[in-house]
Amino acid sequence: MSRKSKDKGINPELDKFISNLMTQVMNDPEASVTDKVKVLDRALKLEALKLKDADEGWGSGFMDVEDDEDK
Repeated sequence: MSRKSKDKGINPELDKFISNLMTQVMNDPEASVTDKVKVLDRALKLEALKLKDADEGWGSGFMDVEDDEDK
């Protein structure tokens, strides 16, 4: 199940699945706080990945030569 290079971004099915999972777990009165936090953590990580994907310059300045010239 490899992704082609032209397929960029988050899989919409994954986004929908995590959204539905979060709704179900948060509405479940028998779900523990740990379960709720785990699902919330997954949703937050997905949002962070979306932000990284949207910012094409993210990480581009990691090894800039200009940083070494200050020494």
